[in-house]
Amino acid sequence: MGRSARFATVLGPALALAVIALAGWSLLSAENERGPPPLTGWMQNFIYAPSPSKGSAAQFVDRGGTSYTLEEFRGKVVLVNFWATWCGPCIRELPSLVRLHAALAGEDFIVLALSQDRNGWAVSTPFLAKQGLGDLPIFHDPSSAFARDAKVQALPSTVLYDRDGAAIGRLTGHAEWDSEEAIELLRHANGRCFRSFSSRLPKLPLRADRLPRSVFFRSSSTFWNSSRLAMLATRSR
Repeated sequence: MGRSARFATVLGPALALAVIALAGWSLLSAENERGPPPLTGWMQNFIYAPSPSKGSAAQFVDRGGTSYTLEEFRGKVVLVNFWATWCGPCIRELPSLVRLHAALAGEDFIVLALSQDRNGWAVSTPFLAKQGLGDLPIFHDPSSAFARDAKVQALPSTVLYDRDGAAIGRLTGHAEWDSEEAIELLRHANGRCFRSFSSRLPKLPLRADRLPRSVFFRSSSTFWNSSRLAMLATRSR
């Protein structure tokens, strides 16, 4: 084999890898350059933060009593949902968060559901077990410290954080987080292409016979205001 032929044999695979990497970079750049997706359907009330703001440093705890902060999830896009067992719209929303987490959670993305129940695990644990929602990463937000730092004014509220822990935006009120428009929003936030999971997400229907009557209120108008949160925080101290 001649010298030029040997050179081509060695260089060929390297060039091929370079072309593949360049193509991948181009696709990613094109995805990012498209800008954020239109806010339609369930995402029509999502509000982008005017500028990146660092997330709360408040601690939240898991069932075993271990404390965490948002910083410990750095490197992932994090969707933080603020909910409570006494909030009807929250309960309507939870199954979509379970489906979303089951489909997309991994090294790039996670859902964190922070309970605002003032009695903590004594209330939320049996409720979640009864409703079959135990697969969602549930934490307790003691004294609603994280909620206050995040300027949560109503429940349910969901805040989207980037890989560095800065708030991208938020949505107040009930939303279906496994909807096509939500997946598009998360795809953009993640900075890479998720496949569209909405057509194959497992269904997790609510057990209507086990839900409190408040669940059947109109979710578009049933929110819980900041005075309610302040009262709960005061009682839990």
